[in-house]
Amino acid sequence: MTETVIDWERETRTGVAEAMLCEGKSAAQIAAILGDCGGRRLFLTRLGPEVRSSLPATIQDALDYDELSRTAVFGPAIAAARAGAGIVCAGTSDLQVAREAARTMAFHGYAAPIIADVGVAGLWRLMRRLDEVRGFSVLIAVAGMEGALFSVLAGLVEAPIIAVPRAVGYGVGADGHAALTTALATCTPGVVTVNIDNGFGAACAAIKILRASQRTPLADDAD
Repeated sequence: MTETVIDWERETRTGVAEAMLCEGKSAAQIAAILGDCGGRRLFLTRLGPEVRSSLPATIQDALDYDELSRTAVFGPAIAAARAGAGIVCAGTSDLQVAREAARTMAFHGYAAPIIADVGVAGLWRLMRRLDEVRGFSVLIAVAGMEGALFSVLAGLVEAPIIAVPRAVGYGVGADGHAALTTALATCTPGVVTVNIDNGFGAACAAIKILRASQRTPLADDAD
């Protein structure tokens, strides 16, 4: 028996599946939790390479691990057959969080392409891909430094923007706090914000939006 109670009914109840935050857990605790999965799938976040290498070899072999995003899938993969959110990130340094969001959506069966290195310091990079960006019904935007991408993007597209401030920067922009403030204080309507570096939370919000938009209206609502 482990020290953890997995919420296997979460996806049925809320639309997004249970996940394991590995940060703060020992390799032994992670191995014990995965040993209790009973053939069910589980998504792992913040699994550092050092902890992963300390897991038993049989568990390491059973993980689909992505070192950049520090995420892993335990159990069989499923096809990402549904159109998901578009993920837009300002620079290469934002890819860790962008990949976390993309892998979270893929775990739930949604394709989520990443449009990278389109920060506003070279606005032409975003503008040349604007038609592609406008093709998504939900957008996740990841940016550090001053976070200007959030406001610019929201002023150009119809889709709601889920802003993910990234802990990239220095001085007053250090630790993602300037980007967080920009996201919260934007004057461009249609931006909602998750916590700093929370690609997983942004993806879960996008999944809920997509599921709600695809739900069949009740008969009374159609009248």
